[in-house]
Amino acid sequence: MSHAAAKPKPAAKRSGLNRGQIAAHIAMFFFAAFVAGSFSVGALVADKVGPAAFNALRFTIGSIIVGMVASLALQERMRWIPTAPWRYLLLGSLMAAFMVTMFFALQFTEPVSTSAVFMLVPLMTAFFGYVFLGQKPQPLVLACLLVAGAGALWVVFRGDLDALLSFDIGKGEAIFLFGCACHAAYAPLVRKLNRGEPVLTFTFFTLVATALCLGFLGMREILDTEWHKLPVFIWIAIGYLTLFTTAGSFFLLQFASMKLPASKVFAYAYLIPAFVILYEGLAGHGWASPSVAVGAGITVAALAVLVLAPDPR
Repeated sequence: MSHAAAKPKPAAKRSGLNRGQIAAHIAMFFFAAFVAGSFSVGALVADKVGPAAFNALRFTIGSIIVGMVASLALQERMRWIPTAPWRYLLLGSLMAAFMVTMFFALQFTEPVSTSAVFMLVPLMTAFFGYVFLGQKPQPLVLACLLVAGAGALWVVFRGDLDALLSFDIGKGEAIFLFGCACHAAYAPLVRKLNRGEPVLTFTFFTLVATALCLGFLGMREILDTEWHKLPVFIWIAIGYLTLFTTAGSFFLLQFASMKLPASKVFAYAYLIPAFVILYEGLAGHGWASPSVAVGAGITVAALAVLVLAPDPR
């Protein structure tokens, strides 16, 4: 008596996060920690050096650092001539626009206001993820973004409801809003435009393209700046922004963008105000009030739920 071969049961769909996704979430946690210092540092140098000149220098140095790391890590796999260079020019122009508008906006407004505008980036990123990649966020993800954003705004305004309600979109905020939209489009475009290049290679060419765009925009500023007369703290700021918020954060962002949906990548931007307050406390400038700490806690809780929420279809 013959028996029909039993059909193998389909493998059960694995739930939870894989190693790549876990690594990407950790990467974005450190991304938020690195970027947190850029608002205060940017405010210190905003009226000392032209924004295009300042950023062109740090992106040039950042591209050299990443290029050296890539040549050591990838060796013969590192390609120094990019294919379809228009991809990097597009990404570089978006990041150049963000950097220039941030520093330019700080000439007209305060860091707290630019931080508040930056809180719109995660929601705008979710929108661009749908436009460019067809990623439709689950309702739970959108709810987490809204809750985390509300908590982050509460932290940004130090729990002052009157300050939050009186927040106005002035010239500086409007300028930075455009830059934030460019930044939001960046993450989904990284995944869309990547053609299998290693993250280090993709990061290197993007940094080079950003430096070229900034150099083109700020050529007059670069030539007019008396670099040898800049005070020491400007060079310290350049060093911090180059190592952490340029080379480091760019690599982390590129890596996470290839592993996570766009709506989850920039959700970690909501941690930036909490990190700023943590740094201020560690620096001896005073700790946040209990109400502000509650706002930070709400943000962290919402992000914890977001990490485990289903990815967009």
